[in-house]
Amino acid sequence: SLKAFWYHFAIMFEALFILTTVDAGTRVARFMLSDGLGNLGGPLKKLRNPSWRVGAWTCSVIVVAAWGSILLMGVTDPLGGINTLFPLFGIANQLLAAIALTVVTVVVIKRGLAKWAWIPGIPLLWDLTVTMTASWQKIFSGDPKVGYWKQHSQYVAAKEAGKSTFGAAKNPDQIDAVIRNTFIQGTLSIVFAALVLIVFTAGVVMALRALRGTGRPLTEDEPVPSRIFAPSGLIPTAAEKEVQKQWDALPSAHARPHARSAGTAGH
Repeated sequence: SLKAFWYHFAIMFEALFILTTVDAGTRVARFMLSDGLGNLGGPLKKLRNPSWRVGAWTCSVIVVAAWGSILLMGVTDPLGGINTLFPLFGIANQLLAAIALTVVTVVVIKRGLAKWAWIPGIPLLWDLTVTMTASWQKIFSGDPKVGYWKQHSQYVAAKEAGKSTFGAAKNPDQIDAVIRNTFIQGTLSIVFAALVLIVFTAGVVMALRALRGTGRPLTEDEPVPSRIFAPSGLIPTAAEKEVQKQWDALPSAHARPHARSAGTAGH
């Protein structure tokens, strides 16, 4: 019974993890594609409007076709889908986290909270160190079990030597498939790493400008205090519980005062 429970839990976790990651990645990629094409100007300028359905649908189809082709490539790869997709997926996922942490760190610094920048900054540096090291190994490693380009060169050499089988490839078509797939994987690894380094460098520049007072001002709206009372911590105190009762007793149509904590609510 425990084995059956574990099996269903593992399947549920994997399915939800993959589906949510693919969903979020598709949305982000679609926005990036539409915004990037919109910056070219001309007729493509309309793509910068996310409410333009034709543009949103077109970019969505392109992005889904892109990751769908990568998925098809992985499940049909002679080297095995896990060896093909998992390293690329893992590196891309963690590099996406590095981009998010870079943005958060820059926002914290631009808001004048530089003393707290270490909170997102330390995970950012750790994530970059680990993931960029993995990217370096996948690109430059001389071990064919690790490096994409080493795998690529070996299968290219086998094809040029006229071999009909080599390694996991059992026929010439599979040799061609490995050559094509390793080229795509190696190229994507380089592109992913380069883009993240560009974003990180831009983030460092923006953070330094903000610290020197020469950066661009924040463009976000001023924060609006909540009109809903809530305890200041995870576990409400006795005083906060009492305020909560009084707060809930107010008529729903009554204009309640702004409150950020129990102290301001009490006043």
